[in-house]
Amino acid sequence: MGNGRVNNSRKAAAAQQMSVEAKPANQPVVFSLPEPVMPDMWLTDYDTLFFDEYRQCWEPPIDRHLLARLTRDNPHHGGIVHSRANMAAARYQRGGLDFQQVKATFLNLVQFGDVALLKIRNGFKQPVRLFPLPSYRTRYGVDGGAVVLERNNTFRTYAAKDVIWCKQYDPIQQVYGGVDYIGGLQSALLNKDATLFRRKYYINGAHMGFILYTNDPNMDVDTEKLLRTKIQESRGVGNFQSLFVNIPDGGEKGVQIIPVGNFESKDEFLNVKNVSAQDVLVAHRFPPGLAGIIPSNTAGLGNPNAYDGVYFRNETKLLIKLLVDAVERDAEVPRSLKLVFDLSEANSAA
Repeated sequence: MGNGRVNNSRKAAAAQQMSVEAKPANQPVVFSLPEPVMPDMWLTDYDTLFFDEYRQCWEPPIDRHLLARLTRDNPHHGGIVHSRANMAAARYQRGGLDFQQVKATFLNLVQFGDVALLKIRNGFKQPVRLFPLPSYRTRYGVDGGAVVLERNNTFRTYAAKDVIWCKQYDPIQQVYGGVDYIGGLQSALLNKDATLFRRKYYINGAHMGFILYTNDPNMDVDTEKLLRTKIQESRGVGNFQSLFVNIPDGGEKGVQIIPVGNFESKDEFLNVKNVSAQDVLVAHRFPPGLAGIIPSNTAGLGNPNAYDGVYFRNETKLLIKLLVDAVERDAEVPRSLKLVFDLSEANSAA
C-alpha cells in the first residue's frame, strides 16, 4: 500500500509538471545581440609589426585588403583617392616611368601609404627604367628589399639594391608608410552601412517590421505555431524581422499590430550620409568644390580653380616632391630616369 501511494504521488507530480510545460511560457524576447562599435579596430590599432619568418618580410600595420576594399565601398573616399592620384600624375613630364605607371604609382602611394619602384636592368646590370610594384601584394623585406606575394602561397623576392621605397611618414612605425586618411575610416564605413541599411529597407518591402500582439487565453499551441510560421515566411526575413507575442489575458484588445518604427519620418539616413561624407573630405583635406559635392545652398561651393590652386600648393605638390625625392636619392638611377614634373603654381589655376 505504501509503495502504491508513493507511485500515485509520483504520477500526479509528473502529470502536473507536464501540464505546466504544455503551457507556453512568456519569456523575454531578445531582438539581436549587441555588436561592438568598432569591430575592425584591430585592423587599424597597431603598435608593433609582425615579422613573417617564412617569407622573410614584415606584415603591413593595417590590413591591405581593408584599404583596397574601402575605395569600392565608399564613393567619396574612392573618388578622392583617385582624384588625388590624377592631380599628381597630370603634372608628369618625363622620366623612367610611362604615364600609366605614374598614375599607378600615385594611386598606390595615396591608397596604401607607400609604393615600391623596381629598377629594371639591362644585360650590363644598369637601370634602364622603373616599374611600380603593386602595394596591395608588396611587403617590406628583411634586408630592405621587397617581397611580392603571388598565387598558391608563392612569392617573389627583390633585393634592396633593386627597389626604391617611397613612403608617407607614419609616427608609430617606419617600416611601411602610413595612410593619411585613417581618421576618416570609421566615417567611410558608416556611410557604407547606412547605404546597405537603406537597400535592405527597400528590398524588405518598404517597412520596418512589426509586433503582432495577441492576448487570447483560448489560443491553442497549434494556432500560435501557425501564426509564427506565417510571419517568419513573410517577405524580407533576415532584413527586418517581425515578431509574434501571445500574452493570455494581457489587456482589453485581443489582437494588435504594433509598428517597430516609422522609417520615413524618423530616419537619419540623409544626416548620416552628409556628415560621414564631410568627415571623409576632412580626412583627405579635400575641398568640397573639387569632390563633386552638390551644393545645398544657392551660393554654391565657390571657384573650383581657386580651390585647385590652393590644394595643389598644400597637398599635391608635396606628394609629388615625396616621390621625386625618393628617386633622386638613389645614386644608381641615371639622370634620364629621374622623374620630372611641372610644379608651377600658375598652371594649377589656369
